[in-house]
Amino acid sequence: MKKKLLAILLFALLIVAACSSTDEANDKVDSKEDKKTEETSGAVAVDKGLLNVEVTIPASFLEGEDIDSVVAQAKEDGIKDVKKNDDGSVTYKMTKAKHKEMMLEMKASVTEYVNELINDEDFASIKDIKHNKDFSKFTLVVDKDAYENSFDVFASLGLAMSGMFYQLYDGVDAEKLNVTIDTVDQSTGEVFGTVNYPEAFEDIEE
Repeated sequence: MKKKLLAILLFALLIVAACSSTDEANDKVDSKEDKKTEETSGAVAVDKGLLNVEVTIPASFLEGEDIDSVVAQAKEDGIKDVKKNDDGSVTYKMTKAKHKEMMLEMKASVTEYVNELINDEDFASIKDIKHNKDFSKFTLVVDKDAYENSFDVFASLGLAMSGMFYQLYDGVDAEKLNVTIDTVDQSTGEVFGTVNYPEAFEDIEE
């Protein structure tokens, strides 16, 4: 399970790297806007801290990994300010422009994954997937008989991890991450299964 979590993390880092070129351009725009603000408001100066976003990946998400390698890889992938913390967590610091772009890319990626699950013949029992804006709740509409006699239930693991990482990068505290997945029978509309993550991961490990 932890390896899967790391895989999603690395996927997120690749998204950050993809946003780097756009961010550099936005940095120049931000710099010009800051200068303009100072010129028009006199003594008013921009607090640069307000222009940055910090994202901390908890140590539990990186357990068993070489943190130095994770930090080095993040820098190679385009994150300029990466800090290894004493508790084993890693903090990424980026501009708000870069963070906004990253969240849009992550949202598009999760949405694409949802659509792939719906159309993937390997998950034939899944007929539709609905979700809220922050990916904290998913509803799987399925053919109940086919679903219960297949491995399609594992599709929820990918959805859960995608949702948790989206929330993590969106500023939700690691201790408050939550993804609820309801499973609904297409023919009756009955909710016949509800799973909450990350609690469900603890049950898997046991």
